[in-house]
Amino acid sequence: IYAVPRSDYIHPLYGLNGEMLTRDWPDGGHPHHRAIFWAWPEVEFGSEKGDIYALQRIFARPTGNIKLVNGSVYSQIEAENLWMWEDTIPIVRESAIIRVYRASSIERIIDLTIKLDALKDSISIATRNTDSYGGLNLRMMTPENQEISYFTDEDSEDPQRAWSDFNGFFEGNEDKSGLMVLQHKQNPEYPGAWAEYPDLAWLQPTFPSPGTRYSLSTQESLVLRFRLIIHAGGK
Repeated sequence: IYAVPRSDYIHPLYGLNGEMLTRDWPDGGHPHHRAIFWAWPEVEFGSEKGDIYALQRIFARPTGNIKLVNGSVYSQIEAENLWMWEDTIPIVRESAIIRVYRASSIERIIDLTIKLDALKDSISIATRNTDSYGGLNLRMMTPENQEISYFTDEDSEDPQRAWSDFNGFFEGNEDKSGLMVLQHKQNPEYPGAWAEYPDLAWLQPTFPSPGTRYSLSTQESLVLRFRLIIHAGGK
């Protein structure tokens, strides 16, 4: 029931030497996992509940509205989806901006902006049971010598930093490589809590905060921003 068409994700994502970093349609019981994807296990619409993460009752469908920018410094795609309740009623307009900078010998930077606008009243999103996973999800290929780490500054620090790293020896590269994720300080409820599932080669910054649900507004956009850094070497 989870192996159905889906969108709102980035795949394939390659390392600097052409090695595959992300996994799509993984074997086992998680065919809905889809590389780098933004989705929530709990989407409430009035008194009803759907799951855009595991693709139950609500789905992100492309509208075909796409803007492309190409330049010497970066290339960018801006794409629109509509969250369709039961694949019939549009309840959220989603805009994803993926800006990819020119790579150096040691890193490539990708900036990701996700904007959500409610089209109906009484819509909220949450992590699974409000205490686990949801938000920006990273399902990686499983490398040899996998290393997962994350760090968040104390509340008193200025600037307060929040970053993670996933690295190892990926197939197709003799050297270590990896992916960092940095949360943007202007994200609501920053910094988001980190969650990891090493057996699934999984790490993520969760949103919203544990024990809460975030209400989407018809008047004000929810904007979440992240920086992905593909890098050579270990952590």
